[in-house]
Amino acid sequence: MVATHNLIATERVEKIEAQPLHHVNIPYEKATFGMGCFWGCDSLFGATKGVLRTSVGYSGGTTPAPVYRNMGDHTEVIEIHYDPTVLNFSDLLDLFWNNHEYGLTTRIKRQYMSLILYHNEEQRRISEESRAEEQIKRAPEKIITEIAPAGIFYPAEDYHQKYRLQGHRELAKSIGLTPELLHKSHVAARLNGYLIGVGGLDQFEKDTDRLGLNTDQAQYVRDYVRENEGGGIFC
Repeated sequence: MVATHNLIATERVEKIEAQPLHHVNIPYEKATFGMGCFWGCDSLFGATKGVLRTSVGYSGGTTPAPVYRNMGDHTEVIEIHYDPTVLNFSDLLDLFWNNHEYGLTTRIKRQYMSLILYHNEEQRRISEESRAEEQIKRAPEKIITEIAPAGIFYPAEDYHQKYRLQGHRELAKSIGLTPELLHKSHVAARLNGYLIGVGGLDQFEKDTDRLGLNTDQAQYVRDYVRENEGGGIFC
C-alpha cells in the first residue's frame, strides 16, 4: 500500500510548485567530523534540530585539491553549520560518539578514520574532555579518535552531497535542487535525513510548514519517515 501511494505521490509532486526554505539567515558556528562514510552522517546531522546546513568533503590532510578517486591523506568529513542557540558543540559530540559506521576503536584506512577537526580553542577543549569521558565508558577498548585543528575543507563532488535525497529524483526536482543548493540548502539537508527516518515522524510534522513543503511533497516524505524511522543511517 505504501509503495502504491508513493508512486502516486511521485507523479503528483512534480506538478505543484513549491516554495522550499533553501536559505536561512541565522548566525552559525561550524563543526567538522569524520565518522566513516560521509553519506550516513550527512543524513544524521541534516535532520538534527538546530543544524542549518551540511556539506560533505575531504579534510585533515595535506594533499592539494583532493577528489574522491585521489584523496591522498585526507579523510571523508562532514562540515556542519549549526545554530548555537538551539544546540551546542557537546550535543553534536554526543551524536558523533554514538554513530560511527566503522567504530571508534578499530583502526582502518585514513579515508574513514574517526576525526574531530576543531575550529577554536573551546571546541578543542570540549573535544578532548569529551574523548576522555568516552574512553572511560568504553574501557578496556582504546578510542583512536584524532583531534586536530581544522584546515581547508574541500567539498566533495556533487553526487556525494545529500546522497539519500538525490535518490528521490522527482522530489529533488520539485524543490528546485541545483548543484549549488546541494551544498547550501536548509530544506535539502532536512529532507536528506527525514527520508531515511532520522528525526522521526513527530519532528517532521512540526517542521513541514516551516520548510515550505506543499501537501504532496510532505505526504511523500511522510511515507518514508514512517517506513524508515528507527532504521540504520549508514552507507
